[in-house]
Parts: sequence; structure tokens; C-alpha cells
Amino acid sequence: MDVKPLSFPWETAPAPGEAIEVAEGILWLRLPLPMKLDHVNIFALDEGDSWAVIDTGIGSKESRDLWRALIDGPLGGKPIGRILLTHHHPDHVGNAGWLMQEYGAELWSTRLCWTLTRMLQLDEQAVPNEETLQFWRRAGMDPAVYAKRSQERPFNFADITWRLPLGFQALREGQKVKIGGRNWTVHIGNGHAPQHATFWCEDAPLVLGGDQLLPSISPNLGVYASEPDADPVGEWLESCARLGAFARDDQLVLPGHKLPFTGLPARLVQMADNHHTALRRLLEHLAETPGTAHDVFEPVFGRRIEGDAYGLALAEAVGHVNHLYATGRVSREPGENDAWIYRVV
Repeated sequence: MDVKPLSFPWETAPAPGEAIEVAEGILWLRLPLPMKLDHVNIFALDEGDSWAVIDTGIGSKESRDLWRALIDGPLGGKPIGRILLTHHHPDHVGNAGWLMQEYGAELWSTRLCWTLTRMLQLDEQAVPNEETLQFWRRAGMDPAVYAKRSQERPFNFADITWRLPLGFQALREGQKVKIGGRNWTVHIGNGHAPQHATFWCEDAPLVLGGDQLLPSISPNLGVYASEPDADPVGEWLESCARLGAFARDDQLVLPGHKLPFTGLPARLVQMADNHHTALRRLLEHLAETPGTAHDVFEPVFGRRIEGDAYGLALAEAVGHVNHLYATGRVSREPGENDAWIYRVV
């Protein structure tokens, strides 16, 4: 079967406060992020007297000011009636509570997305707790980074998200929902976030992909102290294979970041292959040089990792060694300063 390469119908994204119509009744918006990946895509679907929006951006005054400008401008003064969340990460859920409070919007999400958001908003810490410190030590975190981070305020979910009120509509695998006058089927992915919702249109070749279906970057498959032995890489590979059954070359994928694209079957294969290749490099490296998660940045990512990217890279490196450990291809044993040392079986 011939698989078509990726194609990008739009070369540029909408400017702040502006919108691009990507299909009849569907507007593509963008909100800024204070990080290297400096934006998140929002999609607004016309529901007559109101809009349904897919994701909400990070919870900041800048984002909320832009929301007001978007509603007064390209959204024609109509309120946000429904919010459908793809997953619980703060760049997607950050303004959901505010939009609910400001416009009376309904919230639709998977149960885990809603539960994790509410839980993380309550888990505020002035300094890292002992479980997190132990996780960093077992990952072999660089001693200088560890010394600095152990004494400073960690990332707190509540700092960049608006508190969610009670009440939501649960999304589940295979559910049929009407959004913006079209019929959609929900398919759930995992790996980047648990119970990540994607929406597949039954009436037109359209897919709302969130971070599960990105065109030119791979989402982080990270492990954290809350579930230190998690296997997000295995969950990601399973999701890519399962979602491939629904993918067609003609579908326009509306992703959480970067540009809308077609060629989803090829992209799903490519995303899985990227991690299979990284796992092969990692196995070859560990066969010669057993080490910690911190020690395997170059075989996993193909480059050195420094600076602000270190934390996410360490989390994803743990994800890759965890997958090899979960599938029986490496063993682990405690080394210096509690760090897990991985070696090929």
C-alpha cells in the first residue's frame, strides 16, 4: 500500500489575536507559551450561539487577555459554550477553569484528565518532597543540577493553571460526540499523557489530534516521581499502532502544536520508528557502557542535552530505560548515591 508523505496546507500560523479558518466553521487560533516550544494551538468550532474550543492554553494573564481579544475579534463576540480537553498538561488545561467561570462553559474531558488536573492543582510545594528527590537520585541527576533544584521552589501545576470547578462530562474510547455541527468519534491515546483524547470526524476528513498526533516533533514521554516505574514509551508505541487503524492520507490533522498536516498514516509509523531507533541505540550503548538515565542522553536523543531542557530530557530518558527494563532487555541495580545502573541482560 502506498503511503503519502506529510503535507502542510498552511505555511504560516495565525498571529496572536487572529484566526485562520481550516474547515467550514473551524478556526485555528494560537496562544503563546513561555518556553522553547513557544505556542499551543487552539481550535474553535462554531456551534451557532457559542463556540466549542479544543484546549485552552497556559493559565497566564497574557493568555486570558488574548482570549478576550479573540472572543471580541475573530470569534465574533460569541461566548465559549464548551471546552473539550485533549489532556491534562498545563498548556492545554490552563485556562479551562477561567473560561468556565467567565462564560459558563461546560467542560468535557476524560476522567483521568479531569482527576489529574484537580489533584495536581492541590499539590503545591515550596521545595521538592523526598519522593521527588529520591526519584532524581535514582535517575542519576547531575549533582550540580540536583543541588540547585533541591533547594528551590519546584514547578507547581497550580502556578500556571486556573482552578477547575466541580462538574464535567466524561469522554471515553469510542464515544460519539457532536461538536460544531459535525459527528466525531473519540479515540484515546497514551504515553505522552494518560487518557489523551483525540477526535475523529465521521462527516469530513478531519482529526483533532492534540499532542498525540504532532507533525514534526515528538511529544515528551516522561516519567516522574508519582509513578517512577511507568512505561510511557510502551504505551506510546501501542497507541501509535492502534490509532493507525483509523488513519487515512486525506485526513487533515489539527494538532496541539506546529502546523496542520495530512499524511497521518506515515506520521504514525514515523513516530513509532523514532522511538524504536532510540531504543536500539540505547541498547547498543548499555551493552558497552552500563549507566544511569542521566548517562544515556546522547543515545536516546542523538545529542547533548543542557540548560532548561535538562529536566524534560531526564524524565524521557527514564521513560526509555524503564521500557527496556519492563520488557526484560536490561537489568538494574543500585549504584552510587542510590542511582539505578542499567545493563543489558
